[in-house]
Amino acid sequence: MAAHPDAPAEPAVAPVTSPTPLDPRAFKDLFRLHPSGVAVVTLSGPDGSPVGFTATSVISVSAAPAVLAFSITSISSSWPALREASSAVVSFLAHDQADLSVRFATPGIDRFADVALTTLPTGEPRLAEVTSWARVEILDRVPAGASFLITAAVTDVHDEATPAQADQPRLVYVDRTYHRTGEHSQVG
Repeated sequence: MAAHPDAPAEPAVAPVTSPTPLDPRAFKDLFRLHPSGVAVVTLSGPDGSPVGFTATSVISVSAAPAVLAFSITSISSSWPALREASSAVVSFLAHDQADLSVRFATPGIDRFADVALTTLPTGEPRLAEVTSWARVEILDRVPAGASFLITAAVTDVHDEATPAQADQPRLVYVDRTYHRTGEHSQVG
């Protein structure tokens, strides 16, 4: 199939190389003190069962059109389902939802046991107690080292917070522990 005439040219992609191998621990330590928002990505597996994982790599890529991205390691138990999925839900966790983050980051457990779910009309599972979420359609899966960078078009954004919840701090992860945003952390 030919590319659309207005589409930008495909960028040349060079393999990532380093003159000397970098110590993975040094790289992880560099990012250890870099705060990240915490989200849970949920989707339907090939058999229709819910699949989900914690993502601290969610980023805004473009506002118009709305595109976000996140990464997933190729050894994640969720990767086979995400590799085949056409859509997902990205749920942005509030400060009091660290338990959900831990649950969806823990390998080898039923991550959906005792977790309230709703199903969107389009079929994706959504964490019922999370009030801020986005439905996305997967655009691309870009290999990046031992992981994949997933880009996704945002088709719906929902923030169902009540007025009392609207000012709730978000959950962030830094220095291997959870924190919350809020006025106490404002600098300017």
